[in-house]
Amino acid sequence: MASNNGSMGLAVVIGFILMAIIGWIPVIGALIAGVVAGAIARGAGRGLMAGFISGIIGVVILAILFTLTGGAIGGLAGAVLGGIIGTGIAGFLALVGIGGIILISIGGLIGGALRR
Repeated sequence: MASNNGSMGLAVVIGFILMAIIGWIPVIGALIAGVVAGAIARGAGRGLMAGFISGIIGVVILAILFTLTGGAIGGLAGAVLGGIIGTGIAGFLALVGIGGIILISIGGLIGGALRR
């Protein structure tokens, strides 16, 4: 018997990639990324989860990139400073990124509900 469930892993990866590409478009970018991720995951609950995980991964990866960039540019002192700044930036991204995470989750819910 074939399963009607979509691929959560593929949905998360595609949602993250789309968020990275079109996430800069206010509101619409995150919603579109979520709808696509939800459609791939199939089902409202699975779409919501795929969108949420995509958003979380995006915020975490950006925080890590900011931290590593400081270390690459300034050596050991840059790594320490980059770690301190990266921690602050991670907190800022978490606050700012919550809006994007909520939007991509809502889009995932919609996309998953449309393609059950």
